[in-house]
Amino acid sequence: MSESENKTVTIVVPVAAAVNNPTSLNEMKVEIITKVSAACNIAELEEIRVSALGKKGIITEQLKSLGTAHIDVRKAAGLAVNMAKDEITAALEARKAELQKAGLSARLATEQMDVTLPPRAVADGRVHPISQTIEEIIQIFAQMGFSLADGPDIDDDMHNFSALNFADDHPAREMHDTFYLPNHESKKMLLRTHTSTVQVRTMNKQKPPIRVIAAGRTYRSDYDMTHTPMFHQCEGLIVEKNIHMGHLKGCLQDFLRAFFNVDDLPIRLRPSFFPFVEPGAEVDIGCSRKGGELKIGNYGDWLEILGCGMVH
Repeated sequence: MSESENKTVTIVVPVAAAVNNPTSLNEMKVEIITKVSAACNIAELEEIRVSALGKKGIITEQLKSLGTAHIDVRKAAGLAVNMAKDEITAALEARKAELQKAGLSARLATEQMDVTLPPRAVADGRVHPISQTIEEIIQIFAQMGFSLADGPDIDDDMHNFSALNFADDHPAREMHDTFYLPNHESKKMLLRTHTSTVQVRTMNKQKPPIRVIAAGRTYRSDYDMTHTPMFHQCEGLIVEKNIHMGHLKGCLQDFLRAFFNVDDLPIRLRPSFFPFVEPGAEVDIGCSRKGGELKIGNYGDWLEILGCGMVH
């Protein structure tokens, strides 16, 4: 029989003879342990275990037969059978450990790993599209002479509304539009609804000429398919002598053409109302729509892109 063929282990010892004859029990134990030592694999070892210690195994049958043995020999025979069982169990466990160790060694020998190989490159992270867009906007305005200004996300009613000409009964002041915080030192604290709060703080701290760009998170109690409670805004402010709407349009035109990388991008201004500018306007850029595709820079349609005006 070749080593690859399955082997059937059979151990035959007369039960009564083994119980009544210590020599026969010892011979049976030696035979089983010899077979255990000769087992070539775990499967063969398991067959030996079942033949010896299984429900119908030879050692199990020895223990069952003690009930029919003479009372004078039952105690001594039981002790002898249990000792034989313990020795066989120990031999099985020892041989199993040897076979497992040998199997692991063989596996390690055939599955070698070259530890000198360089590791796989870890993919670099990417800048979030919103962060990338804000950075591009700031860089374009920086090339136009603007500096960066910032302000707190949590601000007071005065900077967010009153200083920007929002009337006391303006809808934006309502709880359903603005996130108000518990009162702090009698001030109405809130999450800023726009970056225009930075305009007020900048003009309070700096003297003209002023040319700043502010970018950051803003918050409004609004959530639907096109709005989220937190969104980002970028806002520019110029305070200089003899500034007029022509300068505003030219500045926005240069910015939008640089941002969208379209040299002849058409833009238009439409009259609109904002409490803190007069006059105010919405800015549209030329585009075309075909199916679900939107192309910036083509004629045929307009896309509203931002609001603007002369601060007062």
